[in-house]
Amino acid sequence: MKEGPDIAQIGALIGDPARANMLTALMGGRALTATELAEVGGITLQTASTHLSKLEAGGLLAQRKQGRHRYFALADDGVGKLLENIMGFAATRGHLRHRPGPKEPALRKARICYDHLAGDYGVRMLDSLIASGAISEVGDGLNLTERGEARLTSIGIDVTGLRSTRRPLCRSCLDWSERRAHLAGSLGKALLSNFFNKGWARRTENSRSILFTSEGERRFLALFPMEAGEMDKGQESADV
Repeated sequence: MKEGPDIAQIGALIGDPARANMLTALMGGRALTATELAEVGGITLQTASTHLSKLEAGGLLAQRKQGRHRYFALADDGVGKLLENIMGFAATRGHLRHRPGPKEPALRKARICYDHLAGDYGVRMLDSLIASGAISEVGDGLNLTERGEARLTSIGIDVTGLRSTRRPLCRSCLDWSERRAHLAGSLGKALLSNFFNKGWARRTENSRSILFTSEGERRFLALFPMEAGEMDKGQESADV
């Protein structure tokens, strides 16, 4: 009998198409009902309940009750990280599902990846932070510099509080649509929450896409410039 972690069991749980669709829907960070997940999976409610029980027993999902309703969410950050890595790996190997339609451009521009910003804007944000010296690349990891901490603190990010948690502060996450890294970790989550709290952006109904307001987009692009000549302006925009 083979010893060690049973990756076959995890692979089988994630590998079923209906379960994969339901797990992907929960990457949006919202808890969903069995009925909502059944619709996402393209299956009946009875079949969805069976799948959800297996995912919960396998440690991938957790449920909570609110009144007469039961809501399901990813069990913890570890599950989100696992799914992010699998999605990124699948993208680099050319395993993509093409679903043409009006929502696809919005998903590629800006979407939520578990609890942080992904898509073109997510990649832009990390690239800009690295280019401006706010984040440094250390091997395969990321490190927030003193300059970066001062800059992010000035826009309302509690970096000291983030450092006190067990979750990594900065982590790169391979973006499936851009094929490049965006910012994950507690800092990635805090920045996206900051954009929501300031009214720069909002979640869209029944989608992982994130919609920026005209003013929010202007401020975001100013705060995270890409052209060399815009970097100084981006520093000046840190107090917006």
